[in-house]
Amino acid sequence: MLEPFKNSMDGVVVESTYNWYWLVDGLQKHGYQVHLANPSAVKQYEGLKYTDDRWDSFWLAHMKRLNILPEGYIYPKKQRSVRDLLRRRVLFVHQRTSQILSLQSMITRNLGTRISAGAMKKLTDEDIDRMFEVNQAFMARNHLSTIDFLHKTILSIEKQVLAQVRLKKEFSLLQTIPGIGKILALTIMLEVGDISRFKKVGHFSSYCRCVKSEKTSNKKKKGENNKKNGNKFLSWAYVEAANFARRYSQKARRFFQRKKAKRNGIVATKALSNKLCRASYYIMRDQTQYDEDRLFC
Repeated sequence: MLEPFKNSMDGVVVESTYNWYWLVDGLQKHGYQVHLANPSAVKQYEGLKYTDDRWDSFWLAHMKRLNILPEGYIYPKKQRSVRDLLRRRVLFVHQRTSQILSLQSMITRNLGTRISAGAMKKLTDEDIDRMFEVNQAFMARNHLSTIDFLHKTILSIEKQVLAQVRLKKEFSLLQTIPGIGKILALTIMLEVGDISRFKKVGHFSSYCRCVKSEKTSNKKKKGENNKKNGNKFLSWAYVEAANFARRYSQKARRFFQRKKAKRNGIVATKALSNKLCRASYYIMRDQTQYDEDRLFC
């Protein structure tokens, strides 16, 4: 359908929806210049009574002609499948955590005691039978078998990823940050792609969902903007890094405790994740090591 217009077209604009991979890949394969539009940043003028896909396509073409089209990043196809493996790993990590919390809640509710995730891994069938009656023991064994299955799945994904990709020099230095190991560093590397596409540290921090999303006027909050604008996997990675950093870094723990005393634990964790996010930007951009004294001066 596009072939008769190929020589006269400046490019093809595709909205960045959940299923853009096949269309963008196909167009690029046939030699078309593709522009991935960011739907959350595409604003039409207010007052329109009726719009449809046909009108929206004209609007996208109009913005492209004016060179004001807000574009998203087209991730290289060769690395996309490895990146998506780590994204599925995050899904299984969330499911494993859900199973662990559910079993912990069951133990607290029925026995009045708390048990750590590490201690749960050591539970045997005899321990379960001694702790619960028949139906509860049956459910607890199912929780443990699901946790074990998810743990093995996560390890197999990590093995598959590590066999295919290695940390680049600018990203390997991320491991100098307390709380970021090889898997988190790989997650950040594969999600970021090219750090040069972020001109300022604030742009990167916003993309990682590490900054507040709100509307203010006269120093008063008037509402919120789009909280989901950005990369949820990078947001998760830096929250994980913050949780580990406050365990292994005394200065990170002190910063967390000061923020927690003023607000709460969730806000303190996000504040620490933003600190680590901004530090990692300069580490990746300048290829320098992590300087804790400079970050928490």
